[in-house]
Amino acid sequence: MIFDRLRRETPRTIFDNIQKTLTGFFNRNRYGYQGNYGSWAEALEVSGGYDSEQILDKVRDALLKVKRGEAVYERDSILFDEIQYSWPLLAGLLWAASRNGNRLNLIDFGGSLGSTYYQNKTFLSHVPELQWSIVEQQNFVECGKRNFETEQVKFYHSLDECMAERHPDTLLLCSVLPYLERPYELLQEAINRGFSSIIVDRTPVLLTGDDRITVQQVPPSIYQASYPAWFLNKQKLCRFLEPAYELVAEFDALAGEVQLEDGIAYEMGFILKKK
Repeated sequence: MIFDRLRRETPRTIFDNIQKTLTGFFNRNRYGYQGNYGSWAEALEVSGGYDSEQILDKVRDALLKVKRGEAVYERDSILFDEIQYSWPLLAGLLWAASRNGNRLNLIDFGGSLGSTYYQNKTFLSHVPELQWSIVEQQNFVECGKRNFETEQVKFYHSLDECMAERHPDTLLLCSVLPYLERPYELLQEAINRGFSSIIVDRTPVLLTGDDRITVQQVPPSIYQASYPAWFLNKQKLCRFLEPAYELVAEFDALAGEVQLEDGIAYEMGFILKKK
C-alpha cells in the first residue's frame, strides 16, 4: 500500500515524518462529528450510545482526583493542570443567584458527576445558600450518591424527583442538548415548569441549515465511545424559547469552532430569563 511504497523509495527519517503526518491526518478525520442522519435511531445503530460503563469509570476516576485535591480540573474525563473557566457561564450563575436574594438553587441537567460544580466551586463558595442538583442516567446517579453527594450537591433520576425535593428555580444545560434524542421536548418541559433562569453552555449550533444529527466518534485517548449528537440551528433554538424567555446574553463557549465534514458549527452558550 502507500506506506510500503514510501518506505521503499524514501529515506528513513523523511519516511518517518511522512508517516506521522499522514497518520495524524487520517486519525483527525476518523474522529469528531460525522454524517447527517435521518433519525436518532439511524445514528444510534452505527454508534455505541452514551451509557457505556467505560465512560462512567473514566469520569469517576478523574473527578475523584479533583475531589481529593490530586488534580485541579476535570472535563469529559480529561484532567487539566489549571481550571479552564467559562467566565460567561460563571457570570450567568452569579447573575441567577443575585436575582434570587444571593441564593443559587439549580438543576444541572445531564451534569455528569458534578464537573461544572467543581469548575466553579471557588467562586460560588460565598453564596450563602447553594443547592446544586444533578439529574442524570441511573448509573451516574448511583455513582454520584456513593462518591460525590454532599449537603449542597445531590443526585436525582428525574426532574420530577428533584423538583419535589429542592424546588430549583434555575436550569443549567451544559453540553447536554446535543446528546438528547428529543432536545426540544426538554426545552418545552423547562418552559412549562417556568424556571426563572435558564443557562445553556457548550452547545454547538449551526448558523444556517436545518437541525442535524451526526455521530460523534471520541478519540480513544479520551475513551472508546461513539454516540449520536445533534447540531441545532441557532435561530430555531432561540425562536423556540423566545415566547417564554428573554435572551439576556449569548457567548462563545470554550471549544469555539467545531469542524464538520462539510462545514463549521460554533459552540455557544445562552443566558435567558423568564418573561
